[in-house]
Amino acid sequence: MLEFVNDLLKFPFLQLAMIAALLASIACGIVGTFVTVRRITYIAGAIAHCTLGGMGAAKYLQTEMGLNFVTPLMGAVFAALTAALIISYLQARTDMRQDTILSAVWSIGMAIGILFISKTSGYNEDLMSYLFGDILMVTPQDLVLIGLLDLLLMAATFLFHRQLSAIAFDEEFSRLAGIPVDLYNTLFLCTVALTVVLLVQLVGIILVVALLALPAATAGLLTNRLPTMILVTTLLCALSTLGGLSLSYSPDLPAGATIILTAATIYLATDISLRIRHKRK
Repeated sequence: MLEFVNDLLKFPFLQLAMIAALLASIACGIVGTFVTVRRITYIAGAIAHCTLGGMGAAKYLQTEMGLNFVTPLMGAVFAALTAALIISYLQARTDMRQDTILSAVWSIGMAIGILFISKTSGYNEDLMSYLFGDILMVTPQDLVLIGLLDLLLMAATFLFHRQLSAIAFDEEFSRLAGIPVDLYNTLFLCTVALTVVLLVQLVGIILVVALLALPAATAGLLTNRLPTMILVTTLLCALSTLGGLSLSYSPDLPAGATIILTAATIYLATDISLRIRHKRK
């Protein structure tokens, strides 16, 4: 821990990683809370795995076709938004089971990514970074994108708080009340998609769902008020990302995995503490 603090003052890449962790915590706090309350973490998982298809295609176009302006981040954004729109459309317009829709989107996105990555030179290293993330490789441009997403999410939450809350707790009543549920569901899934893309850079495709769910689940143990839950989730996500990053630094452990284990430890410690307190009463 002391080595991390000393190097934090000297190395810009660590400073960028810390700022990215704090900024991503805001997006994670807002979106993770709604995802957890609505119990749709599996949708976030399907979208996350689809980003591999976009990243793989973008990397192939960049490396093999010479289209240097195409970046993996652009591919991930395109794939995630496409997946969100497909899921929203199929949910609203077809009778397909939701687990069938998500399984298809999940597997097709991964398959496309694997095909493109297999045809791209030096794909093994990139595949590992996509799957498990690399917060230490965050760039100033990434920070700008994360900051813009935070502003977008905070504005949307402020403007549409009543509608989003109504849909989160009782979708059928919201329809009866005249709220355009399908429209807000589509907009919400698009914000989930953008959040997933940015969090993939921190913890990777495989672990992004855990970062969305664990801090929000911990906050749910402490409060049942949505605004308070968003704030607590944001703080817990910041604690998990910064704590995991610092703990992983000296032993040279994967930062993404350490962040998730830190979040899981916080959840278990909170749950056990509350159970002990309840028994004492």
